[in-house]
Amino acid sequence: MGRGKFKSKPTGRRQFSTQEDLLAGTSTRPRTFRQKEAENEEEPEVVSGDESGEESDGETKKKGTQGIIEIENPNLVKPKTLKARDVDVEKTTELSRREREEIEKHKAHERYMRLQEQGKTDQSKKDLERLALIRQQRAEAAKKRDEEKAAKEKKKAETLK
Repeated sequence: MGRGKFKSKPTGRRQFSTQEDLLAGTSTRPRTFRQKEAENEEEPEVVSGDESGEESDGETKKKGTQGIIEIENPNLVKPKTLKARDVDVEKTTELSRREREEIEKHKAHERYMRLQEQGKTDQSKKDLERLALIRQQRAEAAKKRDEEKAAKEKKKAETLK
């Protein structure tokens, strides 16, 4: 029972086993710890020299039904390793449809950009016309500003005299 106004946690307090409990096998540790200890004790026995040699010579032990049922996956493509002397350099590999379309798309884009730089496409012609119009408007606006500036200076000069 806890003292004070606060309740103790539901997990309770830690209980430690004594040496006598451990030796008697009546410790309060969970069973999982005992199972892990048992596995650790068994492993050194399994790793003896005779057994390890037998496993390396034979096939590896398969889990579950894999050892019983031999299934060959027809969709599984096994990679074929070729040696350098066996490779045919003159043989051309066929591209897939997607790869061909990707290459054609890239070439078409490069061709279009080259024509655009030369000013031969409809879009580039429109852009150049728009650019010429804007330059003309800016030139007219600059002339107008210069004329107004000259008129102001002339007016100032007249008022000073």
